[in-house]
Amino acid sequence: MTDLDIARTITLKPIQQIASQLNISDDDLQLYGKYKAKLPLTLINEDAIKKSNLILVTAISPTPAGEGKTTMSIGLAQGLNRIGEKTCVVLREPSLGPVFGIKGGATGGGYSQVLPMEDINLHFTGDIGAVEKAHNLLAALIDNNLQSKKRSLGLDPRQIFFKRVMDMNDRSLRQITIGLGGTGNGMPRESGFDIAVASEVMAILCLSNNIEDLKRRLGNIFVGYTMDRQPIYARDLNAQGAMAALLKDAMQPNLVQTLEGYPAIIHGGPFANIAQGTNTVVATKTGLSLADWVVTEAGFGSDLGAEKFMDIKCQSAGLAPKAIVLVATIRALKYHGGGDLKMLKEPNPEAVRKGLPNLEKHLENSRLYGGIPAVVAINQFVSDTDEEIAIVQKRCEEMGFQAVVANIWGEGGKGAENLAHAVVSAVQNSTGQFKPLYDWAWPMEKKIETIAKSIYGAEGVEYSSQARLHLKRIEKLGLEGAAVCIAKTQKSLSDDPAKIGRPTGFTITVREIEIAAGAGFVVPITGDMMRMPGLPDTPAAESIDIDAAGNISGLF
Repeated sequence: MTDLDIARTITLKPIQQIASQLNISDDDLQLYGKYKAKLPLTLINEDAIKKSNLILVTAISPTPAGEGKTTMSIGLAQGLNRIGEKTCVVLREPSLGPVFGIKGGATGGGYSQVLPMEDINLHFTGDIGAVEKAHNLLAALIDNNLQSKKRSLGLDPRQIFFKRVMDMNDRSLRQITIGLGGTGNGMPRESGFDIAVASEVMAILCLSNNIEDLKRRLGNIFVGYTMDRQPIYARDLNAQGAMAALLKDAMQPNLVQTLEGYPAIIHGGPFANIAQGTNTVVATKTGLSLADWVVTEAGFGSDLGAEKFMDIKCQSAGLAPKAIVLVATIRALKYHGGGDLKMLKEPNPEAVRKGLPNLEKHLENSRLYGGIPAVVAINQFVSDTDEEIAIVQKRCEEMGFQAVVANIWGEGGKGAENLAHAVVSAVQNSTGQFKPLYDWAWPMEKKIETIAKSIYGAEGVEYSSQARLHLKRIEKLGLEGAAVCIAKTQKSLSDDPAKIGRPTGFTITVREIEIAAGAGFVVPITGDMMRMPGLPDTPAAESIDIDAAGNISGLF
């Protein structure tokens, strides 16, 4: 059966029953129908957070199809609940871009899904739509000020760095000209669109602790310069109040359920290759306040989402993960060992061996954060052979790590029970103490170089002339103490997607650096990374449909 077929075999529990597992009263639920609810920030309890266990799920460098981190996170949470540990999974919301592009859905798979999957994949509770509206409100206020004669800030239309956003893959909007058609239509200038989940407003939503913090961060969004080179921020346009008002409900985490009827909190949706790639601080803190264990995932491999989770989110919010689960698949190891993408289902032990260096590097990365323990989760596929699995387990054992096979797609929580026991044991026996990779107070180039050398394995970092100018701009704006959120391909540890496996001898090239002052970080952009993706030749949207009875098909 497809994921959608499996999801439809389940009789959903009323959301009040799911909330009761976390001791949430009905009065604290803001209902969105029978099976979804928003949770108030008053549920966050800092004392309870200190006693809970935060588990981060990350992965090796993925194949184009991905390695199943979301599915593994859901399966592990179900497995932990099955062995008697009060657990909540906390995840990001799917973006419509990938849903209609390549993925066709992003709510897990098989018997490790979050439900109702159609709703979660399509609009959900409107959070990403609210981010779009808040972001584009600021964009409209900017252009309105350019047009104004009475209240003009003197903005230089050539020096405005804030684009518009939409939650769809549309390459034709990357670079556009706006304001054409005469003086009544505004001032002509170049602009463009990013995808909504790459919006600084999304990053701010995900890092804010409360409404006041949200307003402060929104006000700190750097817009551009005036004609006399003075910096302008969103607060200069009096935008932060109205933007925060649009995000009032979006600020509250969403409660749903896993396929096995356990609680799941889903909130925020930034990509990990072009943004910080983790769910909201308030969602994670809500989960930690209500459950003894929280399983969360960070997008793509340890070089992207996990690094940003540790060095941006955890430093910003004062969080400390207790363990890392590194997802690996036999097919990805074959791919990194030079195997043909079309032949990954065929037995190939030699390709698995050749692909191990990629796994080794990601395991080495896990040791860079104060010695918190890591467990390898082999996401099992029916095409995996015992010999191939044994090769991976043996190498992990040689490196001092346990590798556990988990059939979470086919068996759900039952298939993750061994992994759950391994994670609990790793946490209980750990002597590690979480420590971030770098200090935000370091010089900007030192922070970038530390990530490139330590996490990617690069020999060094080169900057284009434009990036050098951007470094000077960052210094003049007093943002040297910002965190670093590097935009890099997920397909390679390097900034070249063709360099699979564990590349060596390469240099990371930073071609430009965007400023996200409200979020508290800067975004060095490497390689050919773009913040507005395009659709593939055959978009998943072509297979999605709805019948007269309202049944949606084509999501997977």
